[in-house]
Amino acid sequence: MPQIEFAFRWLHVIAGITWIGFLYFFNFVNAVMQGKLDDATKKAVNPQLMPRALWWFRWGAMITLLSGLVLFASIFLYTPGVGFGANLLLQGAEGGLSDRARWIMWGMTFGTIMWFNVWFIIWPAQKALLSGKVTGDAAAPVRAKAGKFSKINTYLSGPMLVGMLGANHANMHFGYGRLAILVVLALAGVHVALFHAPRVGQSV
Repeated sequence: MPQIEFAFRWLHVIAGITWIGFLYFFNFVNAVMQGKLDDATKKAVNPQLMPRALWWFRWGAMITLLSGLVLFASIFLYTPGVGFGANLLLQGAEGGLSDRARWIMWGMTFGTIMWFNVWFIIWPAQKALLSGKVTGDAAAPVRAKAGKFSKINTYLSGPMLVGMLGANHANMHFGYGRLAILVVLALAGVHVALFHAPRVGQSV
């Protein structure tokens, strides 16, 4: 089981970096760049760029989710020599959930919402646009919907990362006051990045 946990932990980290990396690319770089391109350039660039980027984006999300579920089960729902069932890492010393479990489940909640948005809202909308199923005036609301939920995911990535990072610090006790402060800071950081994205990197 330790070998499985080790393998899936690295898979989870690498897939998560891929997923969130492309999420930030779409929102901090590509969304700004698309607004600067004329229609002819978009027709030349996007058929080569977007299918590849969206492939890594959506499958990064899928592998992150699946490997995360395996990790959660192996860490919190399995005890070597005993078998499956809630273990001491899941349950706190005084009953209820442990601090580590609370942090990780907070992150999992937001991660699962983000995964759903990718696979059931963003990707179907982008697929319809790239395949030409929606064109002309009908494309505008579909494009806007994909962009809106991509931006929502960018904001949700802040609280999600708070949970994932908080879970891996032994002295990071779970408390709603601390959680609120960290979430506000994370959301503020994302907002600042989105606000400044059109203004940075315009020249070498």
